[in-house]
Amino acid sequence: MSNKQLVSASKFLSYVLRHEPQAIGLSLDSEGWGSIEALIAGGAQQGHTFSRELVEQVVATSDKKRFELSADGQRIRAVQGHSTGSVAREFEPKQPPDTLFHGTASRFVESIRREGLKPGSRHHVHLSADPQTARSVGQRYGSPVVLVVDAGRMHAQGHVFHQAENGVWLTDAVSSQFLREGTS
Repeated sequence: MSNKQLVSASKFLSYVLRHEPQAIGLSLDSEGWGSIEALIAGGAQQGHTFSRELVEQVVATSDKKRFELSADGQRIRAVQGHSTGSVAREFEPKQPPDTLFHGTASRFVESIRREGLKPGSRHHVHLSADPQTARSVGQRYGSPVVLVVDAGRMHAQGHVFHQAENGVWLTDAVSSQFLREGTS
């Protein structure tokens, strides 16, 4: 399979499994699981033809480990990043490292200084364990800025953190009092 096919399929899977399963008639349970066969059939009805092999290869080669197959190999889900109301993943609370990072574009920094980090249409704010990952996330949206999150202090004050299977840290919101710009 070509890299172009993998990228295209990965983008389609992200769209459907995170945001719009109904666009292809796919049903996801509360933990985000959907049938691979229904995904393939629904995609084909919308002109997105791909095979089980392609789906499995996207899962196996995703550098950010965005997707997960069920133990029986019959279902797939996005591990985090959902905005669809049908999904309400239950993550175990976990103590974060003292410092986490968030990548954004420079044009959003003033708003973040005023309002903090909010999940927007997603269920959680996404944080990285290292500044390099945060920087690469920020680059997707423009001139990157890495924000340093005082996660240890947040946690000590009762804020809950979770970690998705792919290592992404999740929390409901981050007040600006716990943020500073990093040096990158």
